[in-house]
This record gives sequence, C-alpha cells and structure tokens, in this order.
Amino acid sequence: MKKISIFILSSILFVSCVSKKKYVALETENGQLKSELQKTQVEKEDLEAKFAQIEARVDEYNSKISSLTDENVDLMKENDLKLETVDDVAVISNESKRAMRETLKNVNQEQLAQATSLKDSMNLAVSYNLQKKLDNTSFNEDEDIAIDIDETVVMISISDKLLFNTGSTTISSKADNILQKLANVINSEPSLEVMVEGHTDSRSINTERVKDNWDLSVLRATSVVRKLQDKFDVAPEKMIAAGRSSYMPLVENNSRDNYAKNRRTRIVILPNINKFFALMGSEDTAEVND
Repeated sequence: MKKISIFILSSILFVSCVSKKKYVALETENGQLKSELQKTQVEKEDLEAKFAQIEARVDEYNSKISSLTDENVDLMKENDLKLETVDDVAVISNESKRAMRETLKNVNQEQLAQATSLKDSMNLAVSYNLQKKLDNTSFNEDEDIAIDIDETVVMISISDKLLFNTGSTTISSKADNILQKLANVINSEPSLEVMVEGHTDSRSINTERVKDNWDLSVLRATSVVRKLQDKFDVAPEKMIAAGRSSYMPLVENNSRDNYAKNRRTRIVILPNINKFFALMGSEDTAEVND
C-alpha cells in the first residue's frame, strides 16, 4: 500500500513538472509575439507618418504646378492682349495679328507679296474683309455710286439725286433701297464706325431754313444719320454727321454735270482695327466649331 501511494505521488509530481515547462514556454512565446506585434505597430505608425509626409509634399507640388499654370495662362492672355503701334496710325494685339494672318491666307498672293510691313498686311486684310462684306450687299457701282477702299478706310459716295431733291434736306423715299444696303454693311460688323459727310456744289444757297452750303451739307448728313438710326436700326454711337460744304469738290464747278458730281453724300467706314481682327478671329473659330 505504501508503494502504491509513493508511485501515485511521483506521477503527480512528474505531470506537474511537465505542465510548468510548457506554461513557461508558452509564456515566453506569448511575450515574443507581443513584442513582435508592438514592433509591427510601431513600424506601421512610422510608415503612416512617412506616407502622410509624402502626400503633403505631393499636394504642395501640385499646388505649385497649378499656380504656375495659372500664372502662365494669365501671362499668355496678357501677352495676347498687349497692343502694338502700327506706324502711328493704329494699334493691334498679338491675338488680332493671328486673326489677321488667317485672313491673309485668302488674299491674292501677288498683292500679299508686295506687303513689306505690318501696316501693309493690315491694310490688305481689312480691305479684303470689308470688300467681301460690300460684295455680299449687291451694291451696283455706276455713275451715281462710287466705292473706294483706301488702306483701311472704305468710302462710298452717293449722288444726291439718289437721296435728295434739289436744294432739299429731306431724304426721298427712293433712297430707302440704298440706305438699307448701307445699313446692312454697317450692322454686319460691330467694330465699324461711320462718318456721313455732306458735300455741295459751289453755287450759293440762302433760304429760310438753310443759310448757306455749310448748313445744307450738315443738314443733309444729319438727315442720312437720322434715317439710318430710326428706320434701319444703326446704332447712333457708331455714326458721325459732318458737313464739308463745297470745299472738297471732285471736279471743277463749271458745268451742270460737274455740279451734279460734286453734290454727293460720302459714307466713310472706319474699322476699329484691333476690335475688327478680334471679331474676325472669333468668327473663324465659330466656323471651325460648326
């Protein structure tokens, strides 16, 4: 009986010793795992911090790029709008010069070869565009209507017999057709300004309403301007009324025919050069988009 008790006690002690060793081993392993987990957590936090720094640097870089791009666009726009003087007669921007070059592609190449300066090129381009607009209005040139383009200025001379009765400042109804065509040209291009000049022959006039040829020429110009505004919707701010009296004759005032030639209304069409080419450029863009 004593032997059996000793055996059982020895067995219990043996089992207890084995369990303690495993426990210690498991504790050790658990400690190592905790240590590795903590190390991994630290590394993770370190990586997250570095990644956050990288993101911040990328955002800063993109912000600088965006800022530089905006500045570049602003500089390009500013450069495009910068005006250049053309022989003291006009100003033109880089943007307008590009539009002008597009127009010059359609100009007669022999004429273009003779253009030796920016002013020459500008005159060619403006003349081409204005002539195209005049062609589209079916003006019929005869002895009573004369169209002349001198550099960037278009001059249309209309005999007084198409507009007025002799000595009168009231426009006749038969003038509506020619004034409608004229209004079509003016209204087709927002950049155009128009000066309406009245011209008389040298014979003196003195009536209750008209003192002399100065009065007659001014009143006739005013009548044309008023009719263009009231009946044909030409913007009044685009027009100037001027009287020249008899002091700019086409021919000598020495015959009935010559008197008739000198009695005329001259329409002087003046394009705003920079606005003119800017609008031409926008029209080209619209055609391409269409």
